[in-house]
Amino acid sequence: MSPVRRVMALASTTLPTKSGLSLWCPSSPSLARRFPARFSPIGGSSRGLVTASFANENREFVIVGGGNAAGYAARTFVENGMADGRLCIVTKEAYAPYERPALTKAYLFPPEKKPARLPGFHTCVGGGGERQTPDWYKEKGIEVIYEDPVTGADFGKQTLTTDTGKQLKYGSLIIATGCTASRFPDKIGGNLPGVHYIREVADADSLISSLGKAKKVVIVGGGYIGMEVAAAAVAWNLDTTIVFPEDQLLQRLFTPSLAQKYEELYRQNGVKFVKGASINNLEAGSDGRVSAVKLADGSTIEADTVVIGIGAKPSIGPFETLSMNKSIGGIQVDGLFRTSTPGIFAIGDVAAFPLKIYDRMTRVEHVDHARRSAQHCVKSLLTAHTDMYDYLPYFYSRVFEYEGSARKVWWQFFGDNVGETVEVGNFDPKIATFWIESGRLKGVLVESGSPEEFQLLPKLARSQPIVDKAKLASASSVEEALEIAQAALQS
Repeated sequence: MSPVRRVMALASTTLPTKSGLSLWCPSSPSLARRFPARFSPIGGSSRGLVTASFANENREFVIVGGGNAAGYAARTFVENGMADGRLCIVTKEAYAPYERPALTKAYLFPPEKKPARLPGFHTCVGGGGERQTPDWYKEKGIEVIYEDPVTGADFGKQTLTTDTGKQLKYGSLIIATGCTASRFPDKIGGNLPGVHYIREVADADSLISSLGKAKKVVIVGGGYIGMEVAAAAVAWNLDTTIVFPEDQLLQRLFTPSLAQKYEELYRQNGVKFVKGASINNLEAGSDGRVSAVKLADGSTIEADTVVIGIGAKPSIGPFETLSMNKSIGGIQVDGLFRTSTPGIFAIGDVAAFPLKIYDRMTRVEHVDHARRSAQHCVKSLLTAHTDMYDYLPYFYSRVFEYEGSARKVWWQFFGDNVGETVEVGNFDPKIATFWIESGRLKGVLVESGSPEEFQLLPKLARSQPIVDKAKLASASSVEEALEIAQAALQS
């Protein structure tokens, strides 16, 4: 090893960069493995010679948050041989990390339609990996502190405080706290019995309990949560209404034409829409439970169960003194997920990071980014790899996938929804939408694609080939349109 490499391995070094973010060089894995846990050069341990009164035994690496990102980060630590006796995860939930998207999909199916349940969807099954049950963490020597959220942090002393008063020590800290659901204020009925928000297993369990007794469900919000919960409510044979202020479903992504087709599918399944509407308040019945949704125009919609799906906000908690991105929210990081404070990283929903492919800062609330950012961050932390994160935006949804459904829906989108659009297909059974800017294909969405077609989408979106818009628009089928786009990759 050269003298320079040896110095880097023995100590963390902070180098200023033009962006103001620190270049933090972690100790090498080969050196770290030569130290028993009790002699750890970073953070120490409560075992062996170190007797400090900290609640966590594993102190070299601490992850705050127990969602998707934490589960995939844990797997990456294990793959690099740096988890056993070194890694601690602190979570407010009672469960080991799980694939959160299931909560608004198969988890909400009625009992007779084979709903998803833990341990079936622990990470990392959604990404094709092993099912990491609580026993998996024990077997890998990973310490998990359940149901005790972190409420305080002292970055100078490298310590954390939990809700129950535990003091935790860390050497390197990874913040993976995700988001919290945006809520209606209490003064307009946001916390009435029968009003639900979905972010965790406990939230979904509470909603399932309501759905089992409900007759009329109102869902506030026309985005992913609204669409997925409404599809699940159909499986319960409930009177279901979606209310949202926009004039179409999923306005941030869908074109008006595409939204119209999905809305028609939902109507065929009995779902009603109230578009362009604002909520005045939620009304309570004589029993104190929610009984109606009152709109700004004075009209009311009866409801015994209300689900609020109006977005989410970064769960910053005790980390608000870190550098924040004021415009998009979240903790500011660089392409290796380093914050401006040495030894502290942020991943997943809570991180505001540089989107290299489009040269802009962004924050992505999606499971794919949670997985990839966790893996990239940990690899950067543990190895000499310095490649900047190069994420390609990806979104998908799967609805009506329960037994007996007349049509199962699964669409995928890759890229950027900017520029003009070309729509191909009649939605029976497939449809594709292409976004074209300055002659280049920027984004593509396909509904009911084959595995091979879905695999083509990220190649198209990342390569951004020049395409003939008129030729694409004249395609007689989704298959032909994708062939035209694929041919553009080679031209």
